[in-house]
Amino acid sequence: MDVQVHVRPGARRTELAGLHDGVLAVRLAAPAVDGRANEALVAALAHWLAVRPSAVSIHRGHHARRKTVRIEGLDAESLAALLDRARSAVDQR
Repeated sequence: MDVQVHVRPGARRTELAGLHDGVLAVRLAAPAVDGRANEALVAALAHWLAVRPSAVSIHRGHHARRKTVRIEGLDAESLAALLDRARSAVDQR
């Protein structure tokens, strides 16, 4: 399944940041240098979705803030749960 993600590198910590223009927003503690933000994004999504890191890959947007991430074995329920957590993250602020 492909998921659109808006990434904000260089944050204080890695966390869900809600939705940005209807797309999952993620803050990353890693800087956008030498692919570190991309690696952090893959690791964070794998952790949050309880999948292997090898099941997560950046399909488009390696050098952009807006990325298409391909997640193998992701079902619609898991994605819906992640989006709900993202919405809750915004509501709690």
